[in-house]
Amino acid sequence: QVQLVESGGGLVQSGGSLTLSCKASGFSLGYFAIGWFRQAPGKEREGVSCISTGDGSTTYADSVKGRFTVSKDNAKNTVYLQMSSLKPEDTAVYYCAVENGPRCGSPSSYWGQGTQVTVST
Repeated sequence: QVQLVESGGGLVQSGGSLTLSCKASGFSLGYFAIGWFRQAPGKEREGVSCISTGDGSTTYADSVKGRFTVSKDNAKNTVYLQMSSLKPEDTAVYYCAVENGPRCGSPSSYWGQGTQVTVST
């Protein structure tokens, strides 16, 4: 049974840092890319970052480039999203999702439950 569980969200001051985790079970990260997404109140969901299998290539939304870093630990079957220099506009529920293959660009129907990130001014 495919399952994704996010953790690590919380309340942080502007300029602070948080690291989110996405623990996968029921499949191996060695075969599927993982994407991070977020949704703020009243806004559409947006892609934040993604990490592919194989060469581990990564992608980032322009709004987070240089501030967020995605990584994974295949042994722990876990993907991480390190977030630094956080801004109030980063406030959202953050989700991870399994991509439909080894490359990014096509999220599947398997999503985590989300973790809230709130950045105060």
